[in-house]
Amino acid sequence: MAAMKPQEQFAAIRRLLSKWYARTARDFPWRRTCDPYAIWVSEIMLQQTRTTAAIPYYQRFLAIFPDVRSLAEADLEKVLKAWEGLGYYSRARNLHKTAKILVTNHAARLPATAEELEELPGIGRYTAGAIASIAFGLDEPVLDGNVTRVLCRLLRIGEDPRASAVRERLWSAVRVLIPPGKAGMFNQALMELGATLCLPRTPHCDACPVAGQCLALRHNEQGQLPLRATKKPLPHQTIVVGVIRNAAGRILIGRRRPDAMLGGLWEFPGGKRQRGETLEAALVREVREEVGLSISVGRPLAVIRHAYSHFRITLHAFACRHISGRARPLACDAVQWVRPGDLEKYPFPRANQKLLGVIAAGKESSPSAAKQTRCKPRR
Repeated sequence: MAAMKPQEQFAAIRRLLSKWYARTARDFPWRRTCDPYAIWVSEIMLQQTRTTAAIPYYQRFLAIFPDVRSLAEADLEKVLKAWEGLGYYSRARNLHKTAKILVTNHAARLPATAEELEELPGIGRYTAGAIASIAFGLDEPVLDGNVTRVLCRLLRIGEDPRASAVRERLWSAVRVLIPPGKAGMFNQALMELGATLCLPRTPHCDACPVAGQCLALRHNEQGQLPLRATKKPLPHQTIVVGVIRNAAGRILIGRRRPDAMLGGLWEFPGGKRQRGETLEAALVREVREEVGLSISVGRPLAVIRHAYSHFRITLHAFACRHISGRARPLACDAVQWVRPGDLEKYPFPRANQKLLGVIAAGKESSPSAAKQTRCKPRR
């Protein structure tokens, strides 16, 4: 088969992929709007969340915060509560921070150029290109994981796409590839192809609209490209937390510091077990260091396994009773004694959320063994 010239290959990809997308594009709520604010929210949510999983969060978030001003004027805790369950909470904090900047400096509107968008918190090169092309119709490229995979196969790039030189080569290629005046549509078509057909391990080449232009397929290398990094085992931490009740039956929670991981979220006091400690001894020490209380540790409530992007945890939760001391934020941002029925009003990390059902069911005093729970991270 004769080799394709780059110009011919790119022209065919533009034509075939555009027709395919117009015919088969999935219907998502953010594809039914031209509102830059709504498109911005969707792009931030989709950074580290599966498309179908983001839909109910997107709809709920826009119902609560329908525009930039409502988001900017909201309390951060309300924003985090609306985001609860999506994970990667720095995205929500940056949305809130950016909304305030937009109100102050941009008349509550997103700037229309990729360069200005990149100056805002939480908006990098990819997100700026997506917003500029989809919301404002500018000829800006995008390069996410899906587009990277598609291009590495179409162009038969056998080098590590994480290398800076290769990355820049991909950015240049996708910029040349997009049809003038139609970047928003074409960027979404590239992402759609990677999400539905050009899959990481089992690409559906028989259904691909640009299979005839794919150099990797010509050489039967579509299963090997792009080059994949060898994954290292995630480090593991053992965490202990206490559901601490005072004499009035209220439960103590602490808010994580804004600059910490999961900053602004509430959690049950506790922390990492040190080498050689029992779970109970670790919990007594952590509660004393974090909130200044002496406690008695009761029966176990749950064992929760959860994976973050860079480490895994096994969280052991215990029912505890306040013995002495005044709760104060020694290693957190704030503390609060809360009625059990009001806990659902506060934003919690996913691992801690699993305990809310135990508390709501009144199982802290149950003699049954601790419940084993696996908490899968969102992708």
